Amino acid sequence: MPTFSDSRVLHIDITGPDRSGVTHALTSILAQSGVRILDIGQAVIHDALALGMLVELTDGIKASPLLTELLLKAHELGVQIRFSSASGADYEAWVAGQSKGRYLVTVLGRELTAAQLADVSGVIAAAGLNIDRIDRLSRRTSLAAPPAGARMCVELAASGELTSEASLRAELLALTSRHDIDIAFQEDTPYRRHRRLVAFDMDSTLIRTEVIDELAALAGVGDEVRAVTEAAMRGELDFRESFRRRVALLKGLPATALQQVIDRVPLMDGAERLVGTLRQLGYRTAILSGGFTFVGRVLQQRLGIDYLYANELDMRDGVVTGEVREPIVDGERKAFYLQEIARAEGLNMEQVIAVGDGANDLPMLGLAGLGIAFRAKPIVRRSARQSISTLGLDGILYLIGVRDRETIDLVEAGASAATAGRPA
Repeated sequence: MPTFSDSRVLHIDITGPDRSGVTHALTSILAQSGVRILDIGQAVIHDALALGMLVELTDGIKASPLLTELLLKAHELGVQIRFSSASGADYEAWVAGQSKGRYLVTVLGRELTAAQLADVSGVIAAAGLNIDRIDRLSRRTSLAAPPAGARMCVELAASGELTSEASLRAELLALTSRHDIDIAFQEDTPYRRHRRLVAFDMDSTLIRTEVIDELAALAGVGDEVRAVTEAAMRGELDFRESFRRRVALLKGLPATALQQVIDRVPLMDGAERLVGTLRQLGYRTAILSGGFTFVGRVLQQRLGIDYLYANELDMRDGVVTGEVREPIVDGERKAFYLQEIARAEGLNMEQVIAVGDGANDLPMLGLAGLGIAFRAKPIVRRSARQSISTLGLDGILYLIGVRDRETIDLVEAGASAATAGRPA
């Protein structure tokens, strides 16, 4: 039995097979001695329990049979218990450490390997941070029959005095290419799970295509328009000028072509699950697009989007005129609308998420508390604070701390509500 002559804090560690009632049984013994709990944490990985407690070690407790009673109860429960002690000075140092920076590192991919985790944790340690907790956010998958589109996501909570955030981000970005994973690094703030507005770019973000390229193909000018589009998305051309050039090439396209595009526009994978979950969680959503309203309105109705700002394709006598209506929704205009919506909703920008893939999305990504480059061009990935490329759009849910099992609960709750409201 350890001696605690100069100790002020007792550290109790319990490990073993998980079973109902372990925490109750052990804390009941502590309660009989009037023990004050200073800290407690518990985790279960499959059926393995890890429970830790820090309790105040008084003279009365030192003289009592408390530790013997705990040992006997642990033996009865089939778990192992270990005691260690700390001085009052050590405990106060731990308390003071609570003021250190706290961060979240989210690792997303189709699978998680030891090599990936070793490299990520190595970068975190080299940056001067300590990993305090690791949680799995994705659902478990079967060894025998992993589902199509399997995914893995773990969240690492770290703390410490960060030596260089820029260097850490650069190291993590390098790992994403080496391991074909995504890594998000965020400061752990109260806003992380209390953001309330998500604004999406539309083309190549909320949908898988560029609408103007689809129109150009129908007009027989696909190659010309696509070349201008790609240069604009890479940031090589001013968006407003490139937009005028591309629309001019569509002159004479009949209105029937617009419906053809609407009929075959594919949603980005994960879009419906993401937006549906956000609605259940009470988020407001917006489309801020350099694309066209005729597609945006269809998406708005289909997904239940609250706000839409996009460009109006000018038509006259049933054909596209090739002229551009002002104001053009470019990068600066997207950022303006984002701030206007946030103001109308009574939100500050830390409560806002923006998602996009092109250079014209960077202004709004920079303004948002959480700016996410989604399957973005290299210049956008390097410039945005967060990026997702390996998973669908619903991978964003992991970045706000939503677990897969929570989205299942929300879907079931939404279905139940819809059923309850349906006439008999």
